[in-house]
Amino acid sequence: MPRVFTVPNALTLLRAMGIPVFLYLALDLRADGWAVFVLAVGGASDYFDGKIARAWNQTSRLGEIADPTIDRLYIFAVLIALFLRNAIPLWLMAILIARDLVLALVSVELHRRKLALLEVTYAGKAATFNLLYAFPFLLLALGDSLLGAICFVIGWSFALWGVGLYLITGFQYCATAWSQKKQS
Repeated sequence: MPRVFTVPNALTLLRAMGIPVFLYLALDLRADGWAVFVLAVGGASDYFDGKIARAWNQTSRLGEIADPTIDRLYIFAVLIALFLRNAIPLWLMAILIARDLVLALVSVELHRRKLALLEVTYAGKAATFNLLYAFPFLLLALGDSLLGAICFVIGWSFALWGVGLYLITGFQYCATAWSQKKQS
């Protein structure tokens, strides 16, 4: 029987519940400080669920699927909020969403062919980390102050680095999938 009720899976569920809370805070209330707090809690739970899963031998197939899926949903939700708040341009959102859609289709094809699903690489984690680090700064950059100006520079530095890594790892994941397909 697969383990579903584990501490790491509970943290993953908690992180998922933060997505609508973030959207409410960022879009309806425009409570950017609280929205950033929710992102920070989400980031911490993402870190700790993996650490706990490995340390306590509580890894599960559910966690392997849910964790990166919720990461993608967080990225999508934050992109929508930042776009609607005029903090990022459409091209940035389109690149990130297109990359995730391509990899989703690749994953479906791998599953259909009964091939191994793509494993997240260190570079892929770094790309996601850079984007998740950039987003709170870009949200705080909306403030009309010295702090907002500083957050703008920091946020865009992480965002551009993250987008570059996101694209590179997307190509790497596709190449890995292609080599699996050719070998089968």
